[in-house]
Amino acid sequence: MEQRPLLITASGAPVADNQNSQTAGVNGPVLLQDAYLIEKLARFNRERIPERVVHAVGAGAHGYFEVTNPDVVKWTKMKMMSEVGKRTELFVRFSTVAGSRGAADTQRDPRGFAVKFYTEEGNWDLVGNNTPTFFIRDGIKFPDFIHSQKPDPYSNRQEAENVFDFFSHSPEATHQFTWLFGDRGIPASLRKMDGFGSHTYQWVNQQGEVFWVKFHFKTDQGIECLTSEEAARIGGENPTYLQDELYAALERGDYPSWTLKVQVMPAAEAPNYRFNPFDLTKVWSQKDYPLIEVGKMVLTRAPDNHFAFTEQAAFSPANFVPGVGPSPDRMLQARLFAYGDAHRYRLGINHTLLPVNAPQGVKGRVGSYGRDGFMCFGDNGGRSSNYEPNSFNGPVQADEELYAGVPVIGTTGAHEPGRHKDDNDFVQAGDLYRLMSEAEKERLVNNLANGLAQVKRADVVERVIGYLTNADADYGRRVAEAVERKRAERAG
Repeated sequence: MEQRPLLITASGAPVADNQNSQTAGVNGPVLLQDAYLIEKLARFNRERIPERVVHAVGAGAHGYFEVTNPDVVKWTKMKMMSEVGKRTELFVRFSTVAGSRGAADTQRDPRGFAVKFYTEEGNWDLVGNNTPTFFIRDGIKFPDFIHSQKPDPYSNRQEAENVFDFFSHSPEATHQFTWLFGDRGIPASLRKMDGFGSHTYQWVNQQGEVFWVKFHFKTDQGIECLTSEEAARIGGENPTYLQDELYAALERGDYPSWTLKVQVMPAAEAPNYRFNPFDLTKVWSQKDYPLIEVGKMVLTRAPDNHFAFTEQAAFSPANFVPGVGPSPDRMLQARLFAYGDAHRYRLGINHTLLPVNAPQGVKGRVGSYGRDGFMCFGDNGGRSSNYEPNSFNGPVQADEELYAGVPVIGTTGAHEPGRHKDDNDFVQAGDLYRLMSEAEKERLVNNLANGLAQVKRADVVERVIGYLTNADADYGRRVAEAVERKRAERAG
C-alpha cells in the first residue's frame, strides 16, 4: 500500500489524533494543554482576510504575452516589447466591481481586467476594465460612486434610488451608463469580452521621445453577452458560472487569447486635441488614432489554489517598468496610491513577497532595502545592510527614469479640468447609442427603465432622462416612455 503523507502541526510535529480532542477522562472537559486543538481553532478564526472593497468577486488564470509587431520599439523601450516572438509570463484576474464575495459573477457590472506581466525589468501591472471608459473623471469622487453602488445603509442591499441619484448628479457618467446597461454589461464568458487599460498611459522610446498610449485587448473568441433574464437565471443556479466556464476551457486545452492593440498619440498633439485625451469618461476616435497590433495574450492554466493566487494577487497601476508610465489622468493618479494602499492594508506590507506578486522575471544582481513587518518571508536580507548608500556593495539606484516628466504650470489648488474645444459629456454616449442595432437599443432602454422605474424621486428620473436626451433625442424619449410603461404595469 502506498504510504500517505504525514499530517503535522504548524511547527512540524506529527499530529497524533485529528479526530478527538484531549479530555480529562473519557467524558471529562477538554484540556487547555491540547495545543493542536487550540492551534487548529485559532487558525480557523483567522482564515479570512479583509475582502477587496471593490472587485471582490474574481477569477484568475496564468498565461503569457508574445510580441508580434517589430515596430513597437518605435514607441517604447520596454524590454518585454523589444523583439517579435519575445514571451513574458503573466497572471490575469477578471472581476466584478460592486459585489461582495459570494455574489454571482453574472451580475450587470463592469468587469475588472487586470494583468500582471512578470517582465525581466520588474512587474508591470495593467489594471483596467472590460470597458474603455469609466463613470467619473476624478478620483476624489470614487468613494462616493462606489458607495452609491454598494448596499444601502438602511436596506442593506443595492438600491436603484442611490445608483441613479448619483448618476443624475454626474453627467459625465452618461457614456459609461450606456455601456453598462447595454449588452456588454453582462458578458456570457470571460473569454468572450474585450479588455482595456482604459486610462491613458505614457510610453517613452530609447530616443527619449514621449507618446500617450491606450491599450485594447481584443478577444479572439468573439464577443458574447447575456441578457438580464439569462444572467439572473444562470447566476441563481451557479454564482461562479463565468469562473467555471473559463476553468473548463483551460482544462480541456481550449486556451483563450486576446490581441493587444494600442492607440498611440505623440505627446505634442495632446494639448490641442479636440477633447481632453486624459479624460477617462471618453475614448479616442480610432479615425484619429487607429488601432495598432502589438502582440497576443494567451491564458494556459487555472491557478491550483484560488486563495494563493486569485485572492492574494495584488495589482497596482503604479507598478511600472522602464518605458511605460502614468499620464495626468486624474482617476489614474488617484489609483496610483489607492491600489497599493489597499494591498498594504489587506495583505500586509510584505505582500510583494507572495509568489503571485513577486517579480519573477527579474534576473541578475538586484535587491531592495525593505525589511521586517508582518509576514516577512525568507531570510529578511540576512546580514546585509538595510540602508543606502552603504560601503558594503549593496544595491544602488539605476540613474535612469522609468518614464518622462510632464511639464506643469499654474497655481496649486482644487481646479476643474481644463476644457478642450470639443469637450462634451454626451456626444460619445450618443455615438455609442447610434452604433447599436434596433434590438440592442431595445434591450438598453429596457435595462435602464427597469432601474429608473424603481426610483421614487421625480427630479432624479428627470435629470437622468435629460442626460440621455442630450446624448440622443430618441434615446431619452424611449427610456422615458419605457419608465412610464413599467410604472403603469406595476401599479396595475
